[in-house]
Amino acid sequence: MFLSRSPLALAAAFSAALTVAVPQAARADYPPITDPTVAGSYLAARLAGSERDTDAAVAYLRALLKMDPRNEEVMERAFFAMLVDGDVDDSVPLAERMVKLDRSHRIARLVLATRAIKKGDYQRARTNLSLSVRGPIGDLTATLLAAWTMLGSGNAKAGVDMIDRLQGPDWYAAFKDLNAGLILDAAGMKKEAGKRLEAAMKFDPSAVRSVDAYGRWASRNAGAATAIEAYQGFEKLLPRHPLIQAAVADIKEGKQLPPLVKTPQEGAAEVLYGLGAALARQGGEDLALVYLQLALWLYPDHPLAGLTLADLYEQLKQPDKAIQVYQKVPEASPLKRNAEVQLAINLDANEKFDDARKHLQALIKTDPKDLDAIVALAGIERGRKMFADCVSTYDKAIALVPNPQRNSWTLFYFRGICNERSKNWAAAEADLKKALELFPDQPHVLNYLGYSWVDQGVNLDQGLDMIRKAVALRPDDGYIVDSLGWAYFRLGRYEDAVNELERAVELKPQDPVINDHLGDAYWKVGRKLEATFQWNHARDLKPEPEDMAKIAKKLQDGLDAAETEPPVKKAEQQNGG
Repeated sequence: MFLSRSPLALAAAFSAALTVAVPQAARADYPPITDPTVAGSYLAARLAGSERDTDAAVAYLRALLKMDPRNEEVMERAFFAMLVDGDVDDSVPLAERMVKLDRSHRIARLVLATRAIKKGDYQRARTNLSLSVRGPIGDLTATLLAAWTMLGSGNAKAGVDMIDRLQGPDWYAAFKDLNAGLILDAAGMKKEAGKRLEAAMKFDPSAVRSVDAYGRWASRNAGAATAIEAYQGFEKLLPRHPLIQAAVADIKEGKQLPPLVKTPQEGAAEVLYGLGAALARQGGEDLALVYLQLALWLYPDHPLAGLTLADLYEQLKQPDKAIQVYQKVPEASPLKRNAEVQLAINLDANEKFDDARKHLQALIKTDPKDLDAIVALAGIERGRKMFADCVSTYDKAIALVPNPQRNSWTLFYFRGICNERSKNWAAAEADLKKALELFPDQPHVLNYLGYSWVDQGVNLDQGLDMIRKAVALRPDDGYIVDSLGWAYFRLGRYEDAVNELERAVELKPQDPVINDHLGDAYWKVGRKLEATFQWNHARDLKPEPEDMAKIAKKLQDGLDAAETEPPVKKAEQQNGG
């Protein structure tokens, strides 16, 4: 679903103001804290939270609550810490205490409303929602949840009327139509449901839930052909989505698909999932975690909430948490293989490459045509600099795509990189050209091929034009700007190199290679003190071992022209140009 940045930025700011470094929560098996003190536990919780050691953060916050149960700040921190990690049951008593201190506390009221929905106490849920602090996200959340409680109270029409009366930004529209349609579909109001679900699908044809909701409705009310047409429209935008493929397969077998949502509890979970997923995409990670955990608490079998939560953990560089979520995906789910592939990627991120590789190889053995698993294996091999291996693996992936389209450009681009690193430039060049054929003006491919030509002293004019075009397309990409600066350096255009490399360092100040390049350029234009500063900085940023040795030598002896690759000669320019 689509949300504009401005309201979600407000939501992100709101959640950031309430939370402390996104503590997730303690596990029951986390080692007990011995001899805690108030001051020590408070400082330890702050430190653990800032470092995203969430188990430790919650353990210390729990200890603090026992020692100082009336401390409002500790109570609020512990409440969010438990909630963000999915310990909703433990957070409820704290929510009850917090609304006594702040009657309109938004998240506490949301938790209490969610608990009431889970229990089927719909009037209590509406009361809690009506008392919460409002704002763009709060208004939409409260209205949609209240509308689903009206279905539970036997008055679906009143729920839809609540949604329709809600005024707000344009991005409300998709949520309003989808939830109104789902409520009407669950209530058996076929004609009205179809209109609203079709409107939601047309608002954003790439929203899988909107397309699936309409396709399911159409399979029961408009015929298999209409349903399949809706799914095929999505397939053109985002091919091979497992839920869409499973739905189409069922319809082709003559099945009519049930409504996407059947109960108020599932509907409320859908609201929380939809908003949580949108918040996660737009930078509101804290509030997204809250919404997604509440969605799973209401409806543990929600097909996408778990994967979205795992994806968010990946964004937050918490592969252990992501793995735990992926492991919970049911075997029968169409998304199970996707979860297994992502699990392997997170094993690799957690420095368990051998386990990740074996996991993917086992998946591929059971289905040699699993393109996602093959591409994932090639990716982790490329990341581990196993370039010969990743060429072979990309070969298998490309063999499964006999008629590559635009979205296949990455297969050739990455195989090109692996071929180039394997010293097979002829094959690399062919791959990069194929990637550009599939996706003309793709900036990363333009950059890689253009720089490779300049670095080799061939096709210089064309290569430099490619890099310039890449920079024009991605002016804020420090790596691409660095390529332009280093190309100028290789051509002996040192002043131009300095100008571009200074901008690259501004864009990527913590990259050791770019800082090293700028040092070399400074040396060439006579700014030797600044060159030494840049090399020192590059060294401190922990470059690759081979680069570290070169930097150390330059710091000791300076940049000697005899030890540096010379700029491309005039004759080479003429031959290559």
